[in-house]
Amino acid sequence: MKRRNLMKGLGLLPLAGVMAPFKSVFAAPETGLAAEQNIFQSIGVEPIINCRGTFTIIGGSIERVEVRAAMEAASKNFVQYDEMADAIHKRLAEITGAEWALVSAGCAAGLKHVTAACVTGGNPEKLIRIPDLTGFDKTEVIIPSSSRNVYDHAIRNIGVRVITVDNLDEMEKAINSHTAMIYLMAFDEAQTGNEFTLANVSKIAKLKNIPVLIDAAAEVLTIPNVHLQRGADIVAYSGGKAICGPQCAGLIIGKKDILMSAWQASSPHHGPGRDNKVGREEMMGMLAAVEAWTKRDHAAEWKTWLSYLANISKKLTSIPGVTTSVFEPTELSNRSPVLNVFWDPAKFNITGAEMAEVLGRTKPRIAVGSNDKDGQSAIDITTGQMQPGNDTIVANRVYEVLLQKRTPKPAMQGASFNLTGRWDATIQFFSSTSRHSLFLEQDGNWLQGIHQGDFSTREIKGSLEGDAIKLKSVVRQPADFVTFIFTGKASADKITGDIYMGEYRTATFTAVRINKKPPHEQIMVPGGPPLAT
Repeated sequence: MKRRNLMKGLGLLPLAGVMAPFKSVFAAPETGLAAEQNIFQSIGVEPIINCRGTFTIIGGSIERVEVRAAMEAASKNFVQYDEMADAIHKRLAEITGAEWALVSAGCAAGLKHVTAACVTGGNPEKLIRIPDLTGFDKTEVIIPSSSRNVYDHAIRNIGVRVITVDNLDEMEKAINSHTAMIYLMAFDEAQTGNEFTLANVSKIAKLKNIPVLIDAAAEVLTIPNVHLQRGADIVAYSGGKAICGPQCAGLIIGKKDILMSAWQASSPHHGPGRDNKVGREEMMGMLAAVEAWTKRDHAAEWKTWLSYLANISKKLTSIPGVTTSVFEPTELSNRSPVLNVFWDPAKFNITGAEMAEVLGRTKPRIAVGSNDKDGQSAIDITTGQMQPGNDTIVANRVYEVLLQKRTPKPAMQGASFNLTGRWDATIQFFSSTSRHSLFLEQDGNWLQGIHQGDFSTREIKGSLEGDAIKLKSVVRQPADFVTFIFTGKASADKITGDIYMGEYRTATFTAVRINKKPPHEQIMVPGGPPLAT
Protein backbone atom coordinates (compact mmCIF):
# COMPACT_ATOMS: atom_id res chain seq x y z
CA MET A 1 0.00 0.00 0.00
CA LYS A 2 1.36 3.46 -0.88
CA ARG A 3 2.16 5.89 1.92
CA ARG A 4 -0.19 8.41 0.28
CA ASN A 5 -3.10 5.99 0.84
CA LEU A 6 -1.98 5.08 4.35
CA MET A 7 -2.23 8.72 5.35
CA LYS A 8 -5.85 9.08 4.27
CA GLY A 9 -6.98 7.91 7.69
CA LEU A 10 -5.54 11.00 9.34
CA GLY A 11 -8.64 12.92 8.38
CA LEU A 12 -10.71 10.75 10.71
CA LEU A 13 -8.78 11.64 13.87
CA PRO A 14 -10.78 13.80 16.33
CA LEU A 15 -9.52 17.33 17.01
CA ALA A 16 -10.38 18.92 20.36
CA GLY A 17 -12.67 21.93 20.04
CA VAL A 18 -13.41 21.32 16.36
CA MET A 19 -17.03 20.46 15.61
CA ALA A 20 -16.88 20.14 11.83
CA PRO A 21 -15.08 17.10 10.37
CA PHE A 22 -11.54 17.79 9.21
CA LYS A 23 -10.69 16.76 5.65
CA SER A 24 -7.23 15.27 5.35
CA VAL A 25 -4.98 16.89 2.78
CA PHE A 26 -4.02 13.38 1.72
CA ALA A 27 -7.57 12.17 1.16
CA ALA A 28 -8.27 13.80 -2.20
CA PRO A 29 -10.60 11.74 -4.38
CA GLU A 30 -8.59 12.41 -7.52
CA THR A 31 -5.95 10.04 -8.70
CA GLY A 32 -2.84 10.49 -10.80
CA LEU A 33 -1.22 13.78 -11.71
CA ALA A 34 -4.12 16.01 -10.68
CA ALA A 35 -4.07 14.64 -7.14
CA GLU A 36 -0.31 15.19 -6.89
CA GLN A 37 -0.62 18.79 -8.06
CA ASN A 38 -3.54 19.62 -5.79
CA ILE A 39 -1.86 18.57 -2.57
CA PHE A 40 -0.23 22.00 -2.25
CA GLN A 41 -3.50 23.76 -2.93
CA SER A 42 -5.07 21.74 -0.14
CA ILE A 43 -2.82 23.55 2.35
CA GLY A 44 -3.46 26.93 0.76
CA VAL A 45 -0.31 27.09 -1.38
CA GLU A 46 -0.52 27.56 -5.14
CA PRO A 47 1.93 25.33 -7.09
CA ILE A 48 4.32 26.78 -9.66
CA ILE A 49 5.05 25.90 -13.27
CA ASN A 50 8.84 25.78 -13.38
CA CYS A 51 10.23 27.64 -16.40
CA ARG A 52 13.24 28.79 -14.40
CA GLY A 53 15.42 25.72 -13.83
CA THR A 54 16.55 23.47 -11.00
CA PHE A 55 16.43 26.06 -8.22
CA THR A 56 16.07 24.55 -4.75
CA ILE A 57 13.76 27.32 -3.58
CA ILE A 58 11.07 26.15 -6.03
CA GLY A 59 11.71 22.44 -5.58
CA GLY A 60 14.78 21.58 -7.68
CA SER A 61 13.66 18.92 -10.14
CA ILE A 62 10.89 16.36 -10.56
CA GLU A 63 12.03 12.96 -9.34
CA ARG A 64 12.03 10.20 -11.91
CA VAL A 65 9.41 7.44 -11.61
CA GLU A 66 12.22 4.95 -10.95
CA VAL A 67 13.44 7.12 -8.09
CA ARG A 68 10.08 7.30 -6.36
CA ALA A 69 9.63 3.54 -6.75
CA ALA A 70 13.03 2.86 -5.17
CA MET A 71 12.33 5.23 -2.29
CA GLU A 72 8.93 3.65 -1.72
CA ALA A 73 10.48 0.17 -1.63
CA ALA A 74 13.27 1.29 0.70
CA SER A 75 10.77 2.72 3.16
CA LYS A 76 9.29 -0.69 3.91
CA ASN A 77 12.34 -2.39 5.45
CA PHE A 78 15.17 -1.78 7.89
CA VAL A 79 18.84 -2.12 7.02
CA GLN A 80 22.26 -1.66 8.61
CA TYR A 81 23.40 1.70 7.27
CA ASP A 82 27.09 1.01 6.71
CA GLU A 83 26.32 -2.22 4.88
CA MET A 84 23.80 -0.42 2.69
CA ALA A 85 26.18 2.47 2.08
CA ASP A 86 29.07 0.21 1.07
CA ALA A 87 26.86 -1.61 -1.42
CA ILE A 88 25.31 1.57 -2.87
CA HIS A 89 28.61 3.40 -3.09
CA LYS A 90 30.30 0.45 -4.77
CA ARG A 91 27.48 0.18 -7.31
CA LEU A 92 27.58 3.94 -8.02
CA ALA A 93 31.33 3.71 -8.55
CA GLU A 94 30.83 0.89 -11.06
CA ILE A 95 28.19 2.89 -12.95
CA THR A 96 30.12 6.17 -13.06
CA GLY A 97 33.57 4.68 -13.57
CA ALA A 98 34.85 6.47 -10.47
CA GLU A 99 37.03 4.84 -7.82
CA TRP A 100 34.29 5.29 -5.21
CA ALA A 101 31.11 7.23 -4.50
CA LEU A 102 29.14 8.79 -1.65
CA VAL A 103 25.47 9.70 -1.29
CA SER A 104 25.04 12.80 0.85
CA ALA A 105 22.11 14.92 2.03
CA GLY A 106 22.48 17.26 -0.94
CA CYS A 107 25.54 18.61 -2.71
CA ALA A 108 26.39 21.16 0.00
CA ALA A 109 26.39 18.43 2.64
CA GLY A 110 28.79 16.50 0.45
CA LEU A 111 31.13 19.50 0.33
CA LYS A 112 31.04 19.63 4.11
CA HIS A 113 31.77 15.90 4.53
CA VAL A 114 34.66 15.98 2.04
CA THR A 115 36.17 18.99 3.84
CA ALA A 116 35.92 17.10 7.14
CA ALA A 117 37.59 14.12 5.49
CA CYS A 118 40.48 16.22 4.22
CA VAL A 119 40.90 17.85 7.64
CA THR A 120 40.72 14.67 9.73
CA GLY A 121 42.08 12.02 7.39
CA GLY A 122 39.46 9.64 8.74
CA ASN A 123 40.67 10.00 12.34
CA PRO A 124 37.52 10.01 14.53
CA GLU A 125 39.38 11.59 17.47
CA LYS A 126 39.84 14.63 15.24
CA LEU A 127 36.36 14.35 13.79
CA ILE A 128 34.56 14.82 17.09
CA ARG A 129 36.56 18.01 17.81
CA ILE A 130 35.33 19.88 14.71
CA PRO A 131 34.97 22.86 14.41
CA ASP A 132 37.74 23.38 16.97
CA LEU A 133 40.79 22.60 14.85
CA THR A 134 43.36 23.44 17.53
CA GLY A 135 46.30 21.07 17.13
CA PHE A 136 45.21 19.83 13.68
CA ASP A 137 47.75 19.59 10.88
CA LYS A 138 45.27 20.39 8.10
CA THR A 139 43.32 23.58 8.81
CA GLU A 140 43.25 25.58 5.56
CA VAL A 141 41.30 25.38 2.31
CA ILE A 142 42.42 27.32 -0.76
CA ILE A 143 39.66 28.82 -2.93
CA PRO A 144 40.24 31.04 -5.99
CA SER A 145 38.33 34.33 -5.78
CA SER A 146 36.44 33.26 -8.91
CA SER A 147 35.13 30.21 -7.03
CA ARG A 148 33.97 31.96 -3.84
CA ASN A 149 30.21 31.50 -3.61
CA VAL A 150 27.32 31.21 -1.16
CA TYR A 151 27.71 27.42 -1.03
CA ASP A 152 31.22 27.50 0.38
CA HIS A 153 29.55 28.00 3.78
CA ALA A 154 29.46 24.20 3.79
CA ILE A 155 33.26 24.18 3.72
CA ARG A 156 33.63 26.96 6.29
CA ASN A 157 31.26 25.12 8.66
CA ILE A 158 34.09 22.70 9.43
CA GLY A 159 36.09 25.55 10.99
CA VAL A 160 38.81 25.80 8.37
CA ARG A 161 40.56 29.01 7.44
CA VAL A 162 39.74 29.90 3.83
CA ILE A 163 42.67 31.23 1.82
CA THR A 164 41.36 33.24 -1.15
CA VAL A 165 43.77 33.60 -4.09
CA ASP A 166 43.51 35.69 -7.24
CA ASN A 167 45.97 33.94 -9.54
CA LEU A 168 47.90 30.69 -9.95
CA ASP A 169 51.09 32.17 -8.56
CA GLU A 170 49.28 33.11 -5.35
CA MET A 171 47.79 29.62 -5.18
CA GLU A 172 51.17 27.91 -5.49
CA LYS A 173 52.65 30.15 -2.77
CA ALA A 174 49.62 29.61 -0.50
CA ILE A 175 50.06 25.84 -0.35
CA ASN A 176 51.76 24.77 2.86
CA SER A 177 51.70 21.98 5.43
CA HIS A 178 48.31 23.19 6.72
CA THR A 179 46.54 23.02 3.34
CA ALA A 180 43.73 20.45 3.52
CA MET A 181 42.36 20.81 -0.01
CA ILE A 182 41.62 23.12 -2.94
CA TYR A 183 38.00 23.89 -3.83
CA LEU A 184 36.87 24.91 -7.33
CA MET A 185 33.50 25.71 -8.85
CA ALA A 186 33.06 23.90 -12.15
CA PHE A 187 32.90 26.17 -15.19
CA ASP A 188 33.04 25.91 -18.95
CA GLU A 189 36.79 26.00 -19.47
CA ALA A 190 36.43 26.33 -23.26
CA GLN A 191 34.62 29.68 -23.03
CA THR A 192 36.40 31.61 -20.31
CA GLY A 193 39.62 33.42 -19.60
CA ASN A 194 39.72 32.12 -16.04
CA GLU A 195 43.23 30.78 -15.44
CA PHE A 196 42.00 28.44 -12.69
CA THR A 197 41.29 25.60 -15.08
CA LEU A 198 41.25 22.18 -13.54
CA ALA A 199 44.28 21.19 -15.61
CA ASN A 200 46.29 24.15 -14.26
CA VAL A 201 45.16 23.69 -10.66
CA SER A 202 45.57 19.91 -10.55
CA LYS A 203 49.09 20.23 -11.95
CA ILE A 204 50.04 22.41 -8.97
CA ALA A 205 48.04 20.36 -6.45
CA LYS A 206 49.39 16.95 -7.40
CA LEU A 207 52.99 18.10 -6.95
CA LYS A 208 52.11 18.95 -3.33
CA ASN A 209 49.70 16.00 -2.80
CA ILE A 210 46.74 18.33 -2.17
CA PRO A 211 43.26 16.98 -3.09
CA VAL A 212 41.08 19.04 -5.44
CA LEU A 213 37.30 19.17 -4.89
CA ILE A 214 35.09 20.23 -7.83
CA ASP A 215 31.60 21.61 -7.16
CA ALA A 216 29.53 20.54 -10.18
CA ALA A 217 26.15 20.79 -8.42
CA ALA A 218 23.97 21.87 -11.37
CA GLU A 219 25.85 19.99 -14.06
CA VAL A 220 24.74 16.99 -16.07
CA LEU A 221 26.57 13.82 -15.07
CA THR A 222 29.31 12.80 -17.51
CA ILE A 223 30.41 9.16 -17.77
CA PRO A 224 33.36 8.74 -17.83
CA ASN A 225 33.61 11.80 -15.66
CA VAL A 226 35.22 14.75 -17.38
CA HIS A 227 36.43 16.35 -14.13
CA LEU A 228 38.09 13.20 -12.83
CA GLN A 229 39.77 12.81 -16.20
CA ARG A 230 41.13 16.36 -15.94
CA GLY A 231 42.69 15.71 -12.54
CA ALA A 232 40.03 16.29 -9.89
CA ASP A 233 40.14 14.05 -6.83
CA ILE A 234 36.49 14.53 -5.85
CA VAL A 235 33.46 15.79 -7.83
CA ALA A 236 30.19 16.80 -6.14
CA TYR A 237 26.77 16.81 -7.83
CA SER A 238 23.30 17.70 -6.64
CA GLY A 239 20.98 14.72 -6.76
CA GLY A 240 17.93 16.93 -7.13
CA LYS A 241 18.96 18.92 -10.17
CA ALA A 242 19.87 17.54 -13.62
CA ILE A 243 20.02 13.94 -12.41
CA CYS A 244 16.38 14.19 -11.22
CA GLY A 245 17.04 12.16 -8.11
CA PRO A 246 15.88 12.90 -4.56
CA GLN A 247 15.89 16.62 -3.79
CA CYS A 248 17.60 15.91 -0.46
CA ALA A 249 20.48 13.88 -1.88
CA GLY A 250 23.85 14.52 -3.48
CA LEU A 251 26.23 12.36 -5.52
CA ILE A 252 29.93 12.63 -4.68
CA ILE A 253 32.45 10.61 -6.70
CA GLY A 254 36.21 10.23 -6.70
CA LYS A 255 38.97 8.78 -4.52
CA LYS A 256 37.88 5.97 -2.21
CA ASP A 257 40.09 6.88 0.77
CA ILE A 258 38.72 10.44 0.93
CA LEU A 259 35.12 9.35 0.39
CA MET A 260 35.31 6.63 3.04
CA SER A 261 36.50 9.32 5.47
CA ALA A 262 33.68 11.55 4.23
CA TRP A 263 31.14 8.80 4.91
CA GLN A 264 32.58 8.47 8.41
CA ALA A 265 31.93 12.22 8.80
CA SER A 266 28.28 11.97 7.73
CA SER A 267 25.11 10.68 9.38
CA PRO A 268 24.32 8.16 10.81
CA HIS A 269 27.73 8.56 12.45
CA HIS A 270 28.00 11.06 15.28
CA GLY A 271 30.05 14.18 14.80
CA PRO A 272 29.75 17.39 12.75
CA GLY A 273 27.83 15.68 9.93
CA ARG A 274 25.06 14.16 12.02
CA ASP A 275 22.88 17.17 11.17
CA ASN A 276 23.09 16.24 7.47
CA LYS A 277 21.10 13.01 7.66
CA VAL A 278 20.36 11.19 4.41
CA GLY A 279 17.73 8.49 4.72
CA ARG A 280 17.80 4.99 3.32
CA GLU A 281 15.02 6.11 0.97
CA GLU A 282 17.13 8.93 -0.50
CA MET A 283 20.18 6.70 -0.77
CA MET A 284 18.36 4.04 -2.77
CA GLY A 285 16.60 6.78 -4.73
CA MET A 286 19.97 8.30 -5.67
CA LEU A 287 21.20 4.94 -6.92
CA ALA A 288 18.03 4.54 -8.98
CA ALA A 289 18.46 8.05 -10.40
CA VAL A 290 22.01 7.39 -11.58
CA GLU A 291 21.04 4.03 -13.07
CA ALA A 292 18.12 5.76 -14.85
CA TRP A 293 20.49 8.50 -16.05
CA THR A 294 22.49 5.95 -18.01
CA LYS A 295 19.34 4.65 -19.71
CA ARG A 296 17.58 7.94 -20.43
CA ASP A 297 17.25 9.06 -24.06
CA HIS A 298 18.83 12.47 -23.56
CA ALA A 299 18.58 13.37 -27.27
CA ALA A 300 14.84 12.67 -27.22
CA GLU A 301 14.44 14.79 -24.07
CA TRP A 302 16.20 17.67 -25.80
CA LYS A 303 13.87 17.42 -28.79
CA THR A 304 10.87 17.44 -26.45
CA TRP A 305 12.14 20.57 -24.72
CA LEU A 306 12.68 22.27 -28.08
CA SER A 307 9.12 21.37 -29.08
CA TYR A 308 7.82 23.12 -25.94
CA LEU A 309 9.71 26.26 -26.91
CA ALA A 310 8.51 26.07 -30.50
CA ASN A 311 4.89 25.94 -29.33
CA ILE A 312 5.36 28.91 -27.00
CA SER A 313 7.25 30.89 -29.63
CA LYS A 314 4.57 30.31 -32.27
CA LYS A 315 1.90 31.70 -29.96
CA LEU A 316 3.84 34.72 -28.76
CA THR A 317 5.31 35.82 -32.08
CA SER A 318 1.79 36.14 -33.44
CA ILE A 319 1.73 39.37 -31.43
CA PRO A 320 3.19 42.25 -33.51
CA GLY A 321 6.35 43.54 -31.85
CA VAL A 322 7.21 40.32 -30.01
CA THR A 323 10.24 38.33 -31.11
CA THR A 324 11.92 35.22 -29.76
CA SER A 325 15.16 33.32 -29.97
CA VAL A 326 16.25 29.92 -28.69
CA PHE A 327 19.47 29.46 -26.77
CA GLU A 328 20.89 25.93 -26.66
CA PRO A 329 23.69 25.84 -24.07
CA THR A 330 26.62 23.51 -24.62
CA GLU A 331 28.19 23.81 -21.16
CA LEU A 332 27.44 21.13 -18.61
CA SER A 333 25.77 23.30 -15.97
CA ASN A 334 22.04 24.11 -16.23
CA ARG A 335 21.94 22.38 -19.58
CA SER A 336 18.53 22.75 -21.21
CA PRO A 337 17.20 24.97 -24.03
CA VAL A 338 15.99 28.47 -23.18
CA LEU A 339 13.48 30.65 -25.04
CA ASN A 340 14.17 34.39 -24.90
CA VAL A 341 11.04 36.50 -25.49
CA PHE A 342 11.66 40.16 -26.44
CA TRP A 343 9.46 43.26 -26.68
CA ASP A 344 9.58 47.05 -26.47
CA PRO A 345 8.53 48.07 -22.95
CA ALA A 346 7.41 51.48 -24.22
CA LYS A 347 4.91 49.79 -26.55
CA PHE A 348 3.54 47.20 -24.11
CA ASN A 349 3.99 49.30 -20.93
CA ILE A 350 5.54 46.41 -19.03
CA THR A 351 9.16 45.47 -18.38
CA GLY A 352 10.67 41.99 -18.17
CA ALA A 353 11.02 42.27 -14.39
CA GLU A 354 7.37 43.33 -14.10
CA MET A 355 6.28 40.48 -16.36
CA ALA A 356 8.19 37.95 -14.22
CA GLU A 357 6.52 39.40 -11.12
CA VAL A 358 3.03 39.16 -12.64
CA LEU A 359 3.59 35.58 -13.82
CA GLY A 360 5.03 34.53 -10.47
CA ARG A 361 2.36 36.10 -8.26
CA THR A 362 -0.87 35.39 -10.16
CA LYS A 363 -2.60 32.18 -11.25
CA PRO A 364 -1.40 30.10 -12.92
CA ARG A 365 1.90 30.83 -11.18
CA ILE A 366 4.84 30.57 -13.58
CA ALA A 367 8.49 31.06 -12.64
CA VAL A 368 10.55 32.72 -15.40
CA GLY A 369 13.74 34.76 -15.63
CA SER A 370 13.81 38.36 -16.84
CA ASN A 371 16.14 40.83 -18.49
CA ASP A 372 15.85 44.55 -19.24
CA LYS A 373 18.58 46.46 -21.02
CA ASP A 374 19.22 48.81 -23.93
CA GLY A 375 15.55 49.78 -24.18
CA GLN A 376 14.41 46.19 -24.67
CA SER A 377 12.64 43.88 -22.23
CA ALA A 378 12.72 40.10 -22.13
CA ILE A 379 11.77 37.02 -20.18
CA ASP A 380 13.62 33.71 -20.28
CA ILE A 381 11.72 30.41 -20.38
CA THR A 382 13.88 27.43 -19.38
CA THR A 383 12.57 24.01 -20.34
CA GLY A 384 14.48 21.43 -18.29
CA GLN A 385 11.79 20.98 -15.63
CA MET A 386 8.69 21.78 -17.69
CA GLN A 387 6.10 19.02 -17.66
CA PRO A 388 3.81 17.88 -20.51
CA GLY A 389 1.10 20.48 -21.11
CA ASN A 390 3.01 23.28 -19.39
CA ASP A 391 3.95 24.81 -22.74
CA THR A 392 0.32 25.48 -23.64
CA ILE A 393 -0.43 27.05 -20.26
CA VAL A 394 2.70 29.21 -20.39
CA ALA A 395 2.09 30.35 -23.96
CA ASN A 396 -1.50 31.33 -23.24
CA ARG A 397 -0.66 33.13 -20.01
CA VAL A 398 2.25 35.17 -21.38
CA TYR A 399 0.16 35.99 -24.47
CA GLU A 400 -2.65 37.19 -22.23
CA VAL A 401 -0.42 39.38 -20.06
CA LEU A 402 1.36 40.95 -23.03
CA LEU A 403 -1.95 41.93 -24.65
CA GLN A 404 -3.47 43.45 -21.54
CA LYS A 405 -4.21 47.16 -21.99
CA ARG A 406 -2.00 49.33 -19.82
CA THR A 407 -1.61 53.07 -19.64
CA PRO A 408 1.90 54.50 -19.68
CA LYS A 409 3.37 55.02 -16.25
CA PRO A 410 2.61 58.56 -15.03
CA ALA A 411 5.36 61.02 -14.25
CA MET A 412 6.71 60.78 -10.71
CA GLN A 413 4.83 62.73 -8.09
CA GLY A 414 6.95 65.32 -6.34
CA ALA A 415 8.54 64.52 -3.00
CA SER A 416 6.55 65.75 -0.02
CA PHE A 417 9.57 66.17 2.23
CA ASN A 418 13.29 66.71 2.15
CA LEU A 419 14.89 63.78 3.93
CA THR A 420 18.49 64.99 3.76
CA GLY A 421 20.25 64.23 7.01
CA ARG A 422 20.94 61.44 9.46
CA TRP A 423 18.29 58.86 10.36
CA ASP A 424 18.63 56.26 13.10
CA ALA A 425 16.72 53.10 12.19
CA THR A 426 15.44 50.35 14.47
CA ILE A 427 15.12 47.11 12.49
CA GLN A 428 12.99 44.28 13.82
CA PHE A 429 14.07 40.88 12.49
CA PHE A 430 12.23 37.65 13.35
CA SER A 431 13.76 37.32 16.80
CA SER A 432 16.13 40.27 17.33
CA THR A 433 16.45 44.03 16.93
CA SER A 434 19.30 45.97 15.34
CA ARG A 435 20.18 49.65 15.23
CA HIS A 436 21.29 51.02 11.85
CA SER A 437 21.95 54.54 10.60
CA LEU A 438 21.02 56.11 7.26
CA PHE A 439 22.83 59.20 6.00
CA LEU A 440 20.70 60.55 3.15
CA GLU A 441 21.08 63.27 0.55
CA GLN A 442 18.07 64.25 -1.55
CA ASP A 443 17.92 65.68 -5.07
CA GLY A 444 14.28 66.11 -6.03
CA ASN A 445 12.76 62.64 -6.02
CA TRP A 446 16.10 60.88 -5.74
CA LEU A 447 17.92 59.76 -2.63
CA GLN A 448 21.45 58.53 -2.10
CA GLY A 449 23.83 58.15 0.78
CA ILE A 450 25.27 55.70 3.26
CA HIS A 451 23.70 52.79 5.15
CA GLN A 452 25.62 51.89 8.30
CA GLY A 453 24.65 48.37 9.33
CA ASP A 454 25.68 45.93 12.05
CA PHE A 455 29.06 45.10 10.55
CA SER A 456 29.60 47.25 7.46
CA THR A 457 28.90 50.55 5.76
CA ARG A 458 27.57 50.54 2.21
CA GLU A 459 25.96 52.77 -0.39
CA ILE A 460 22.20 53.29 -0.32
CA LYS A 461 20.02 54.80 -3.03
CA GLY A 462 16.34 55.20 -3.79
CA SER A 463 13.45 57.57 -4.32
CA LEU A 464 10.72 59.54 -2.55
CA GLU A 465 7.43 60.03 -4.38
CA GLY A 466 4.94 61.95 -2.29
CA ASP A 467 5.40 60.23 1.07
CA ALA A 468 6.24 56.82 -0.46
CA ILE A 469 9.88 55.91 0.00
CA LYS A 470 11.97 53.17 -1.57
CA LEU A 471 15.61 52.54 -0.70
CA LYS A 472 18.09 49.80 -1.57
CA SER A 473 21.46 48.77 -0.19
CA VAL A 474 23.53 45.61 -0.54
CA VAL A 475 25.89 44.28 2.10
CA ARG A 476 28.66 42.22 0.50
CA GLN A 477 31.43 39.99 1.73
CA PRO A 478 33.38 37.22 0.04
CA ALA A 479 30.92 34.58 -1.24
CA ASP A 480 27.85 36.31 0.23
CA PHE A 481 25.52 39.27 -0.11
CA VAL A 482 22.26 40.43 1.46
CA THR A 483 19.98 42.94 -0.28
CA PHE A 484 17.98 45.38 1.86
CA ILE A 485 14.99 46.91 0.01
CA PHE A 486 13.25 49.45 2.24
CA THR A 487 9.69 50.44 1.37
CA GLY A 488 7.31 52.50 3.44
CA LYS A 489 5.95 55.93 4.32
CA ALA A 490 7.95 59.00 5.24
CA SER A 491 7.19 62.18 7.12
CA ALA A 492 9.47 65.06 7.99
CA ASP A 493 10.84 63.26 11.04
CA LYS A 494 9.90 59.58 10.75
CA ILE A 495 10.02 56.72 8.23
CA THR A 496 8.28 53.37 8.78
CA GLY A 497 7.83 50.28 6.64
CA ASP A 498 9.21 46.90 5.61
CA ILE A 499 12.59 45.64 4.47
CA TYR A 500 12.55 42.91 1.81
CA MET A 501 15.68 40.75 2.08
CA GLY A 502 15.08 38.21 -0.69
CA GLU A 503 15.48 34.63 0.50
CA TYR A 504 15.90 35.92 4.06
CA ARG A 505 12.29 37.14 4.04
CA THR A 506 11.06 40.44 5.50
CA ALA A 507 11.85 42.70 8.46
CA THR A 508 10.16 45.90 9.65
CA PHE A 509 11.82 49.22 10.45
CA THR A 510 11.26 52.62 12.00
CA ALA A 511 13.72 55.44 11.33
CA VAL A 512 13.75 58.79 13.11
CA ARG A 513 15.56 61.92 12.03
CA ILE A 514 18.47 63.00 14.19
CA ASN A 515 18.25 66.79 14.35
CA LYS A 516 21.16 67.26 16.68
CA LYS A 517 23.83 69.32 14.94
CA PRO A 518 27.51 69.01 15.86
CA PRO A 519 28.89 72.08 17.66
CA HIS A 520 30.97 74.52 15.64
CA GLU A 521 34.65 74.18 16.37
CA GLN A 522 37.62 76.19 15.20
CA ILE A 523 40.40 73.93 13.94
CA MET A 524 43.94 74.93 14.97
CA VAL A 525 46.64 73.69 12.62
CA PRO A 526 50.01 73.09 14.41
CA GLY A 527 53.13 74.68 13.08
CA GLY A 528 55.09 71.45 13.17
CA PRO A 529 55.55 68.11 14.94
CA PRO A 530 54.19 67.89 18.49
CA LEU A 531 56.51 68.98 21.31
CA ALA A 532 55.23 66.21 23.55
CA THR A 533 53.03 63.11 23.23
